[in-house]
Amino acid sequence: MVSFNSLDVIVIVAFFLIVLVIGFLSGRKTSSEANDYLLLGRKVGLFLFVLTSVTTWYGGILGVGEFTYRYGILSWFTQGLPYYIFAFIFALFFAKKIHKASLFTIPDKITELYGKKAGLFSAALVLVLVSPAPYFLMIANLMSLIFNINLILSLFVALILSISYLLKGGFRANVYVDAFQFFVMFIGFILIVIVAYLKFGGSDFLISNLPAEHLKLTGVVSPVYILVWFFIALWTFADPGFHQRCYSAKTSNIAKKGILISILLWALFDFLTTSTGLYAKAVIPNMNNPILSFPLFAESILSPGIKGIFYAGLFATILSTSNSFLFLSGTTVARDFIFRINKKHDETFLKKYTFYGLIISGVIALTLAYFIPSVIEIWYLIGSICVPGIIIPIISAYYSKLFIKGKLIFIEMVLSVSASLIWYFTKESFSNIYLLNELEPLIVGLFVSVVLHFTFLFFKKKY
Repeated sequence: MVSFNSLDVIVIVAFFLIVLVIGFLSGRKTSSEANDYLLLGRKVGLFLFVLTSVTTWYGGILGVGEFTYRYGILSWFTQGLPYYIFAFIFALFFAKKIHKASLFTIPDKITELYGKKAGLFSAALVLVLVSPAPYFLMIANLMSLIFNINLILSLFVALILSISYLLKGGFRANVYVDAFQFFVMFIGFILIVIVAYLKFGGSDFLISNLPAEHLKLTGVVSPVYILVWFFIALWTFADPGFHQRCYSAKTSNIAKKGILISILLWALFDFLTTSTGLYAKAVIPNMNNPILSFPLFAESILSPGIKGIFYAGLFATILSTSNSFLFLSGTTVARDFIFRINKKHDETFLKKYTFYGLIISGVIALTLAYFIPSVIEIWYLIGSICVPGIIIPIISAYYSKLFIKGKLIFIEMVLSVSASLIWYFTKESFSNIYLLNELEPLIVGLFVSVVLHFTFLFFKKKY
């Protein structure tokens, strides 16, 4: 059970109020001009670029706690390391190119090179990929835990905390709120790691009280399982948040350096979260619900006030992703659907369209979160089906040697998504066949995409 001192509640409520104040105050300067509302005038400096990139990357903090509690440092090996590798590649080979493109969204680039059909299909994939539904669900679950309110009310509070300041303030409000939440999330986890170290000791305590497999990089899982997670990390190249940040950077060098610096900060935050998860397993070895490992561990060792700060850190980690994904989702509806289909208006109407887009995206996310009340299921479904359809087209869009005709890229996108979807629903039929039972829908779809793309390239060169 989790109980809260009034001081903890005051700290958490104060955090929410500060978020709203920063969001509304920073948003007052936002104009209706598309560059300003959607990308802060493309003038984001290195400091803000890093802060918003780091915070947006971490949303599934409760899932990280569960993974670490169950599998130990395998969590870092599968949820941290592969993302550093692909983010490093992204910084070196894509960040500057994306910035110089001076676009607004990923579908802008797909439409520019491959035509309207491919652009609209990619917009549909992006819209699903950036759904804030899982983050609304995590915020709502924490709200229910702390304030003892029902899920529906908690979901509406999650929406209000994410959307209210975005409607007027746009990307500027998003960035400044994220900057504040960066410090809150780091402070929260630094505090709990320090308290745990002082109370229990360091590595000697963990080695003595953890199962041996928790301290092995590869745990006790199969190499195929680990490989799947490395493939999933390819999502980095298709992450709309990365592309949006690169578009918004003041210079191409800021885009590149900002991601490289962010990798170091992600590694530091992963150290803090992994350490917290290991301590939770060592101190409370038989937890019934590991998804609550962070909150329950905090309950067992933190004093009033400090516990409130830690919970604010949890909320900051999730909320910084939910508001960013909601804005990306709203932008996709506005820019890549309403604006692209309705050619009667110019870009001065994008703020109005994004307002509608935010409302539509918020309602869709609330519906998903209510009817699929599992963060892991939402992630699995979204990632498995949508990611394969967009990774190769994005990579080829920035490297001319990989370019193929628009109608062919459209076929590739549709077939790879279809392959993932079919495998998702039929995978259980092959559960008794060795290796096939290890194949995830994402790998099947990605395989189809790669094979089709290079087949099209071969015939392009041949003829």
